[in-house]
Amino acid sequence: MIIIAEKLNGSIPTCAKAIAERNEDYIKEMALKQAESGATFLDCCASVNEGELETIKWMIDTIQSVTDCPISVDSPDVNIVLKAMKFCKKPGLFNSVSGEGNKIELAFPVLVQEEYKKWHVMALLNDDTGIPKTAGDRIRVFDRIMADAAKYGVAENRIHIDPLVEMLCTADDGEGISMVLEVMKHIKTTHPKVHISGAISNISFNLPARKIANQAFAVLAIANGMDSSVMDPLSQDLRGVIYAAEAMIGEDDLCGEYISAYREGIFGQKK
Repeated sequence: MIIIAEKLNGSIPTCAKAIAERNEDYIKEMALKQAESGATFLDCCASVNEGELETIKWMIDTIQSVTDCPISVDSPDVNIVLKAMKFCKKPGLFNSVSGEGNKIELAFPVLVQEEYKKWHVMALLNDDTGIPKTAGDRIRVFDRIMADAAKYGVAENRIHIDPLVEMLCTADDGEGISMVLEVMKHIKTTHPKVHISGAISNISFNLPARKIANQAFAVLAIANGMDSSVMDPLSQDLRGVIYAAEAMIGEDDLCGEYISAYREGIFGQKK
């Protein structure tokens, strides 16, 4: 599983407070904890109304002062990401593009430049109409994104597709989950090298005992091709479920990774 660590995001109240106060100690500690817990990328999202670029630069500089873990530069404004990725010392994750407006036309030509060819990119399956309500409409956005990737020369194994995981409690008779799984199956059938990503915890908003719902969804998603996720790498229970699910679908020969992770204290044991 490619882990995009979620804790350095201004939409989280404790992180928002640290950002507002320019609390370097909080940013450093959280960056280091997530990196040491096995994060592939550290998500860096300012989530501020003013001064977003300056804030992201401060966050990136602070993160890079304690770890060389690659950064997921996260903003809904593609132009902010294009500017902020220059502050990163090594290739990271461009987060994100979508079928909305001209985001792809702005981002993809940059991502094929020699300087940025090792960057990954997150692509969301929404467009100018908002979040598509059916699997067919999301698949149409996906197919358009992949056609543009081929046109510009962005390799499929650099692309992380977020099929847009929504709240379980707002899905009628579970149709929302079935729809997302249908989209995932289409992605893996037509473009097997593409990564399937998304925020696992979105599924449990407004539910009690959210961790249980998150773990259940993780198993379903992994079985249907999810190999990249925005998640809390400090959650031992979720990490354990992911290792177990990967072993059960044949992605872990003789359960070697599962056993090693347990022995290392990644899950099942208090560090």
